[in-house]
Amino acid sequence: MASLARACRVGLYPGSFDPITNGHLDIIGRAARMFDRLVVGVAMNAGKGPLFPLEERVELVQAELQAVTDRTGTAIEVRPFNSLLIGFAHLVGASVIVRGLRAVSDFDYEFQMAGMNYRLDSDIETVFLMSSERHQFISSRFVKEIAQLGGDISSFVPPFTLERTLARVRARA
Repeated sequence: MASLARACRVGLYPGSFDPITNGHLDIIGRAARMFDRLVVGVAMNAGKGPLFPLEERVELVQAELQAVTDRTGTAIEVRPFNSLLIGFAHLVGASVIVRGLRAVSDFDYEFQMAGMNYRLDSDIETVFLMSSERHQFISSRFVKEIAQLGGDISSFVPPFTLERTLARVRARA
């Protein structure tokens, strides 16, 4: 009896990652265990007024993922995108979009987005991963605000991202 090769399961975790946080890394690490390949899509999101340009956000995400790749053994690819999420999912061959939820307030927006994405392509599923308890309150927006006001963000972001974020904030001051 011939064995059938299992199709490669590809997941997509999109976000602006401005900057990448320990909460993002937690979701990436947990999602990586679910797929043969995980694509971390770094969105342009110029409307959010990013602290870092797109290329630098991609660089930061790539730099912080080595430990996750070593731990999970999953191939993780980081790619920028400036298109409809469903179109990007097609481009990278993803059948699942991964979204992290921190609180009930996230759910309403994410639920609507998942519904719209399903209407655009019902073959691409959305799965939600709850943030770990210690990361539920972390958001890139809060990290940027705290850093800009001189607060300590060292427990919210990994060390390399911490250095780059503080340098960027100082350069803008």
